[in-house]
Amino acid sequence: MASLHDFVNLDLSDTTEKIIAEYIWLCFGFLIAPVSVLQTLPGPVTNPSELPKWNYDGSSTNQAPGDDSEVILYPRAIFKDPFRKGNNILVICDSYTPAGEPIPTNKRAKAAEIFSNPDVEAEEPWFGIEQEYTLLTMSKWPLGWPENGYPGPQGPYYCGNGADKAFGRDIVDAHYKACLYAGINISGINGEVMPGQWEFQVGPSVGISAGDEVWAARYILEVINYLFVISFFLVILVNDGDWNGAGAHTNYSTKSMRGDGGIDVINAAIEKLEARHTEHIAAYGEGNERRLTGNHETASINQFTWGVANRGASVRIGRDTEKQGKGYFEDRRPASNMDPYVVTSMIAETTILPAA
Repeated sequence: MASLHDFVNLDLSDTTEKIIAEYIWLCFGFLIAPVSVLQTLPGPVTNPSELPKWNYDGSSTNQAPGDDSEVILYPRAIFKDPFRKGNNILVICDSYTPAGEPIPTNKRAKAAEIFSNPDVEAEEPWFGIEQEYTLLTMSKWPLGWPENGYPGPQGPYYCGNGADKAFGRDIVDAHYKACLYAGINISGINGEVMPGQWEFQVGPSVGISAGDEVWAARYILEVINYLFVISFFLVILVNDGDWNGAGAHTNYSTKSMRGDGGIDVINAAIEKLEARHTEHIAAYGEGNERRLTGNHETASINQFTWGVANRGASVRIGRDTEKQGKGYFEDRRPASNMDPYVVTSMIAETTILPAA
C-alpha cells in the first residue's frame, strides 16, 4: 500500500514530459510574505520569457478591489524546485494591472528600472545580504527558550553547536541545501547571538538578482518548515531581556569600488548615503526604531555614523577593504523584514546616479 510520502515524492519524469511551475509573488496586502499558485506546463522551461503570464484574485490578497480584482503575474526568475525536483521549477513573479501597470505593492518594477539604467549596469553592483530570522514554536515562543521562561544570557549561542545552543539546526541545514539545489547563490549560514535566531547569507549577487534570490530563499524557508514559525520580526521580547535584534545587513560594492583606488569611491558613496539617511531609514523596514537603538551592535536610528570594523556604526568598512584600498562596505541599517528590492535599488540609486 503506497503511503502519502510515496505520492509526495513521486517521480513524474517516467510518465510525462509535463512539469509543475510554482508561481511565487509578494503579498503586501493581508500578509507580508510570498504566496504562490501552481500550474502544469507542457515541458521543461529554462527562461522566464518562455513562461505564460498568470492571474490571481487581487481582492483576496487586499491588492485590488472586488469589482476589478484581476492581477496579472509576470514571470521574472526561475529556480529549480527542491521539493518536487526533476524539471519542476519555482518562478519569482511580480504583479501588474491588466493594463500593464505595476500595482502599488510591486517594488520589483521600480528596482528593475534602476538596475537597467546604463550607468548602474556599467558599475555591476554586487550585493551580499545577511538575512537574520528567528524560529518560534507554534505558541510564538522562541525555539530553545524554556516555556514561559528565559534562557541564559547571550554569548554561547553565536555560531554555537550542540543541543543546548543550536536550536533548529536540522531546519537550517535543510534550508541551506535546498537553496543550493534551487540555484540560489546562498553563501553560508550561522547561528546568531540569541537562542533560536539564525542567519543565512545570499550573494554576491548582481543587481536585481539579489532581490529575486532573497525572496526565493525566504519562500523556501517558509515551505521547508511546517513545525515552527519563521519570524522576520526585528526585536523579540525587547523589554524582557538583553537580546540583539534581527537585521539584514547589506554588503555592497561596484566595479569602481572593487578596482584600484576603490576606497575613494567607497568614501564618496558613504557621504551620499549620509545625505539621504532619513530617506533610507524610512525604506529599510518597519519597526526599525526598536532595533537601531545604539546598543546591541547598532547605531542610533537618528544619527548616521561609519567606521572601519565598527559594528556599532550605520556603515562598516572591513579591515581587508581598508588594507587593500578597495573592496566593499556593509550597510548595517536594513531590518530583517526589509524588502530586498527596495533596499538594493535604493543603495545603487543613491551611490551611482546623480542626485535628483
